[in-house]
This record gives sequence, structure tokens and C-alpha cells, in this order.
Amino acid sequence: MIKTVIFDLGGVLIRTEDRGPRQDLADKYGMSYQELSDLVYRTESADLATRGEISAEDHHQEILKSLNLPPDSISAFEDEFWGGDLLDEKLVEFISNLRGEYRTALLSNAWDNLRQLLKELWKIDHIFDHLFISAELGLAKPEPEIYQVAIETLKQDPSELIFIDDFIENVEAAREVGLNAIHFRNREQALADLAEHLDLEL
Repeated sequence: MIKTVIFDLGGVLIRTEDRGPRQDLADKYGMSYQELSDLVYRTESADLATRGEISAEDHHQEILKSLNLPPDSISAFEDEFWGGDLLDEKLVEFISNLRGEYRTALLSNAWDNLRQLLKELWKIDHIFDHLFISAELGLAKPEPEIYQVAIETLKQDPSELIFIDDFIENVEAAREVGLNAIHFRNREQALADLAEHLDLEL
């Protein structure tokens, strides 16, 4: 019987629905969309920030250095880079409605500023009973240890947990430690799959 539903953030709750702003930014610096995305998410400093070994601000400055931008230009860069990202309000409402009958949690590979963003920018920290943030834990998906932290903190059997993530490697890693897991491809599909596990009517 499922007792806790665990959600990923990026690619699930917050998704890039309009690639235009990021593509425009990439064009400005003579890069491809993927090259610019990799600069933000897949460099050494990005990995260090994800594990909490450097701050989000330190990683931001590494991005700016790579693009030969001044240190005070991070806000403008972020506004353009994430300009096409949207919070899925319907999914937020669904999670809110789960609470009471189920516990809810967030498990995200993210930098040390995520908790503040959840509270102040998106204002969704309250829909989760627990926040598992990689930078705070010093661990990152798909490492099995990060799932074990969640299991031990929630004090539940892995079979009582279900995890939703858009990266198949994270889903498979969760299953390997005994969690139920759903590969998120779109909201409708993910909620239909979740409803089967929870015996809900959507």
C-alpha cells in the first residue's frame, strides 16, 4: 500500500514549455540550444553545485566567466535562460489534494538555492511534507544512497513509496532499491499511472 508520493521538480513540476527564450539566448552567444543547456546543467561546477560542494552563486559565476559576462549580469541571464519554463499549476493542485490521505515529498537534484525558490518564487514548499535536495544531502540521483536517505527519513518500507521522475535512469535506480517508480513523459500519462497505483479516480 502506497503511503508517500515523491515527485521530482525539473522536467516534472517545472518544465520548459517554450524553447524560444533559451534558443534566443544561445543564438546570442553563438551556441546551440544543447550547448547552452549543458553549460548550465552539465559542467564540473554544475555537478559540484548539485552536490552542495559549491554554492549556486559560485556556479552562476562560472557560467558568466565562460560567456565573458560581467559578474552582475546573472539575473538577466537567468530571466532569459528560464524564460520558457512554467510551473504546472494543475499538478501542484493534484499534489495539494493528495495531502492528508498520503504524505508528499520532493526529491530533486538541485543547487543550494532551491529551498528559497520553492518558498519565495514558486510558493509551493507547503505542498510537500518533506524536501530532499541533493545540494543539502551531498548526494545526487541516480545514486542509490539518496533514495536510502529518503527511505530512512520517511521511516517507511520502500514498497510504500512511489517516485515520479522524467529521467529513466533515476526511475530505474529508484526501482533497484525497492521503490515503486513512474517515468514521467507528460502530466496526463504520469497521473494515470499514479492513479493505478493509488486506486484513484481522476
